Amino acid sequence: MRKLVGVLLLVLVMSLGFVKEVQEYVKMPKTVTVFQSQTMSVDNSLPVNVNQPSEEAFTVQKNNDGKTLDIHGKQAGEGEVVFDLAGFPVKKAGVKVLPDFKVIPGGQSIGVKLNTLGVLVVGHHQIDTTDGKKSPGELAGVEIGDIITHINGKKIEQMSDVTPFIQKAGKTGEPLDLVLNREQVEVKTKLYPLKDEHDHSYRIGLYIRDSAAGIGTMTFYDPKSKKYGALGHVISDMDTKKPIVVDNGQIVRSTVTSIEKGSNGNPGEKLARFSSDRQVIGNITRNSPFGIFGELNQGINNGVMDKAMPIALSNEVKEGPAKILTVVDQDKVEEFEVEVVSSVPQKFPATKGMVIKITDQRLLDKTGGIVQGMSGSPIIQNGKVIGAVTHVFVNDPTSGYGVHIEWMLNEAGIDIYGSQEQKAS
Repeated sequence: MRKLVGVLLLVLVMSLGFVKEVQEYVKMPKTVTVFQSQTMSVDNSLPVNVNQPSEEAFTVQKNNDGKTLDIHGKQAGEGEVVFDLAGFPVKKAGVKVLPDFKVIPGGQSIGVKLNTLGVLVVGHHQIDTTDGKKSPGELAGVEIGDIITHINGKKIEQMSDVTPFIQKAGKTGEPLDLVLNREQVEVKTKLYPLKDEHDHSYRIGLYIRDSAAGIGTMTFYDPKSKKYGALGHVISDMDTKKPIVVDNGQIVRSTVTSIEKGSNGNPGEKLARFSSDRQVIGNITRNSPFGIFGELNQGINNGVMDKAMPIALSNEVKEGPAKILTVVDQDKVEEFEVEVVSSVPQKFPATKGMVIKITDQRLLDKTGGIVQGMSGSPIIQNGKVIGAVTHVFVNDPTSGYGVHIEWMLNEAGIDIYGSQEQKAS
């Protein structure tokens, strides 16, 4: 009966002009995840402070035309809170309390050098033979995007490893036993090299590549584990358009030399060069849909926000003002105003969690909005790192997607959820 009265009270306050607030409240998840010492919000509705000394630790006050809606939460048991309206219970939620976690935001322009796992097939090549033009690789069923990992039982790490096998097989007439990685599936085939009529060399009719390079932006650095995250999206091969399977890689400092301004239908780009000393500041161990990850061998500073700051879970991110840190001139990290247009409180990892819009006129004048090379720029809101810039809208370069920091940390192998989870008290 008391719960029924509480529900009727919710209907009443909706009729008084609190429709949106009550709808958000009702959508509140069954389990609320919060950090120990942070005031959080649930689905943009309920501010929560788990360290309030009183029993009544969860309260929301929503102002609407001078009126106030009060919803209170009281601890109902270990890890449980019951929310009530005017003393009548209307909803119960579990509460999971996480240890506090902080990272140092990035913003620095970095150079990226990736070495593939084996050699990547980026195209087929037709060879002039006595029987006409043929591609031995294509005849063997090798596809663009395949990675050659072994030849005749030997591991292949770079392009120079392939040539001796080709010439030997051509002279003996024996095939090459290839092991391919095709979208994480092992494929075996036999390839017969053919002689080119022009230079009399044996060839396999494949264009291959063993490395890639580019620039991006550092997102975060964890001073405890030395782990970092950058870019916020996967690095794909320019020819195959498929994600590069990384064996290893390095990041170095880079300097922005100029900007190609973006416009509708034509995304802009940061033009940069690797720093002259090409000093390696970290490795790359993972290239995933959420960015590149590894460990730094030295601390880094951005000169703007060099102290570790809290992170925000996806359910804490609000629509409204925020900031990004990025470089548009040389190696100077600057702070620019943006707006979080929308954010989805995600329960599972997803790459497109936010839509952001550049509102800083200085950045708009310089770049036209979000440009290539800006991917990974950390997004800061209310003193917390909430995510990173990832993609630009082609038809509106002032806007684009962002990924929540929660998922980048997860991909970096950092356990923000804590092995020693605590109950609300």
